[in-house]
Formats: sequence, C-alpha cells, structure tokens
Amino acid sequence: MTAQELYNAILTKKSYLCVGLDTDSRRIPAHLQREPDPVAAFNRQIIEATADYAVAYKPNIAFYEAQGPRGWESLQRTLEYIPKNCFTIADAKRGDIGNTSGLYARTFFDPASSGLDFDAVTVAPYMGQDSVEPFLEFANKWVILLALTSNAGSADFQQLPVQGEKLYEKVIRTSQTWAGADRMMYVVGATRADELAHIRTLIPDHFLLVPGVGAQGGSLADVSRFGLNRQCGLLVNASRSILYASGGTDFALRAADEARTLQREMAGYL
Repeated sequence: MTAQELYNAILTKKSYLCVGLDTDSRRIPAHLQREPDPVAAFNRQIIEATADYAVAYKPNIAFYEAQGPRGWESLQRTLEYIPKNCFTIADAKRGDIGNTSGLYARTFFDPASSGLDFDAVTVAPYMGQDSVEPFLEFANKWVILLALTSNAGSADFQQLPVQGEKLYEKVIRTSQTWAGADRMMYVVGATRADELAHIRTLIPDHFLLVPGVGAQGGSLADVSRFGLNRQCGLLVNASRSILYASGGTDFALRAADEARTLQREMAGYL
C-alpha cells in the first residue's frame, strides 16, 4: 500500500484508527475456547466488527510467538482475515545485523517464504543503517522505526543528549537519509503528545504510528492537534480498549462501539 492509497483509505473511512491485535489467549471469552483456533476466531470477529472504522491493523508478534507453532498459524489466519484495503503492520520490533535482518524481512514481507505478507514492520534502529536497509529492499513495503516511545524506560536512552540533540532526534534526522516519507514511518507514543509539535518540525511529511490512546491514557485530541499534517500523517493505535471492551459473548459488539467512538472523534479532527 502506497502513502497515497493509505491517505485515500483515511479519507474514505474518515478515520486514522489502527486496531492493535494484541490478543492474549488467556483473555479470550470462554465461549471461544472450544474453537480449533481460539485466537484466530477471536481476531476474526474483532476485525469484522471494526473494519468499517479502522484503516490499519497491527498484530503484536509477541502474543503469537508466545504460543509457539500454533501461534504462527493463528497469525497467518489473522492476516488473511484483514480486508485488503487495510494497512497491515507486523509489530515485531526487529533489528539485527544485515543478513539476519534480511531474514526477518523475508519473514514478514515474502509470502513465498513464510506465508506472511504485511505492508509494514516495526524496527528498532539501535544497530544502525545496515540493520534497517534489508527491510527496505522489498518494494512497496514500509519500515516503522521506533523513535520516541511512551514506556517509562524510554528516558534511559532516547532522551540522552548526543552532539547537541537528543538521541531520538538523531535517529529521526539520520534515518531520513535511508528512505523517504513514502517508505518510512516513526513510532511516537501518545503520552509524548507534548513533543509531537517539535517532531513535526523534523518530519513534517512522514506518517507517525502512535500507540497509547485508550487503555494507556493517551489523548486523541492532543495527538491529533499536534500530529496531523496535510495528508493526515497519523495512524493512532488502540488495542486493549477495543479488544477487551467486554469479556462476554458481546465482545465484538462492544469492540465495534469503541472503534466507532474513536472514528467519529477522528472524523471531526480530519
């Protein structure tokens, strides 16, 4: 999916909602536990309930890896359930030496190799350019670099001064030489909304993937105020607030309600 196609989807749905499929097998409603693949069955109903309101879906790969081989099967089925007009993100946070990154890229971008065909993958930039470039070798695929995250430990490194600027600023400036706004996005936590205005001066045209709205307490109003650009430039992720809006048989209906509420607020900001 190109940047223009993503923007068109945003305009069509009046939404920049990304639904995070962080599906914990221990929190799946009891009535689905009898299914052959409870995780995939749960995800399918979530996707069907929210597809009118979301432009992107983001499985967090750790939730599937924790299930071993059957988790990878659940992930593949989940990806097949996502409508083709939605942007798909493998939230894998990979990053290693070049040849290993190349294999990670094949994992998420080469269906002939792994059976998976995501639009984008999240990547940790700590090991530098040669650890990121293998992901960019796949045409029309996106790298989403971790930039300024919302966890408490982010201050340990991301905010450190390096040659007159913070480390996360250095990451953003340097990585722009690796790919343009048509191939590179950045992760910026919703609880960092006060710094979004500054980040927009560094990358005015790039898309930002913004987790942390909903259960983590991030403000959609603040993120939208400081993060929107002339082609939206935002994918705002919500996971637990949608997935676990209810633990009963009505979980999909409640998920739809939560997604619709966010979409309507987003439509106003657009």
